[in-house]
Amino acid sequence: MITTHATHDNKVAIVTGAAGPMGAAVVEKLIHEGCTIAMVDINHDGLRTLADKFGEKAAPFVADIKNVDSVNESYTEIERKLGGVDILVNNAGILSNHKVLETSAEEWKNVLSINLDGALFFSQKVIPYMKSKRWGRIINTCSLASKTGGITAGTAYSTSKGALTSLTFSLARELAGDGITVNGISPAYVKTPMITEQLNEEQRMELLKQIPVGRFCETEEFAHVVSFLAHPLSGFITGEIIDINGGLLFD
Repeated sequence: MITTHATHDNKVAIVTGAAGPMGAAVVEKLIHEGCTIAMVDINHDGLRTLADKFGEKAAPFVADIKNVDSVNESYTEIERKLGGVDILVNNAGILSNHKVLETSAEEWKNVLSINLDGALFFSQKVIPYMKSKRWGRIINTCSLASKTGGITAGTAYSTSKGALTSLTFSLARELAGDGITVNGISPAYVKTPMITEQLNEEQRMELLKQIPVGRFCETEEFAHVVSFLAHPLSGFITGEIIDINGGLLFD
């Protein structure tokens, strides 16, 4: 039976990278629509600030998502406090701008571990419950860099997001018959510290010339797409990567 209500009442969601601007926007959006949120991040102070802001509808859980033991421990605590998880937003990630000859082995492993491994580990934890309910949403934060090879992003970052896109397709294929949809969002140049701090003014101005809408993406716009993909009426959408790039790339 398809429900037509516009909220996510009584749903439990995990949002990784919750202490960052994009994660916090998703937390706020899903709370507004009825979710209880498990906010996951390695940034303890950032989580505490958000917990104070959002109150009982958002609980903080500190985890190092590249470490499977840390993910397992945090998920056990999430289930104990909040119950089974209906929606997983794999949003945590780090940026690297180093191109191939500047990329060290350590950086390569770290970027792929955070941007890819954490999404796999948390997916493995939520899938059994979602299968038991025959309903679930897994939403991965991919990137335009996976399609362009990285306009400003580096080799490790672009590769990690390409791999995350492939993971999205693999899980979507495997889980479609279980009532679980798996989709990705490919944002380009969201207004976060990745733009404001890791690119200089000249780089930002050059990018704006290339973006047809003439501005950077707002975090609320990203959160809106997450909410759309999590909606009960989005159950016929799976294995899709939705672009949010202001017309920078058409496909």
